[in-house]
Amino acid sequence: MSNSPFLAQRLDPSASPYLSAMKERVLFFDGALGTNLQLLDLTPDDFGGEHLAGCNEYLVATRPDVITTLHEQFLGVGCDVIETDTFGSFSLVLAEYGLEAQASSLTRTATDLARAAADKFSTSAKPRFVAGSI
Repeated sequence: MSNSPFLAQRLDPSASPYLSAMKERVLFFDGALGTNLQLLDLTPDDFGGEHLAGCNEYLVATRPDVITTLHEQFLGVGCDVIETDTFGSFSLVLAEYGLEAQASSLTRTATDLARAAADKFSTSAKPRFVAGSI
């Protein structure tokens, strides 16, 4: 390990609520956002049309309520960390749907939705965290 003061500060649990929480307890992540979306039997209209059906990442634009509800359900059962709806939010993947130019904005929207849900459930005793899904 480096003797860098910058690195030491970054690894100091007191400098990061996430590292501090990890030191105190096991953190539970949500699981299978995509699978849970598939269980909802969403229609092509939910995705923005037949040509976008199956693009879970676009749901942050067309059905943010669905994404928020899933995040809140995970948090409601005790998850400490929720993952963004960004598993395929890359221009290369989104090009399949003609959405490659929206990769950045969809990623930002997905992040904002997850952060808002986490903030809603966070307390000083039990902060909630967001992890990017890739």
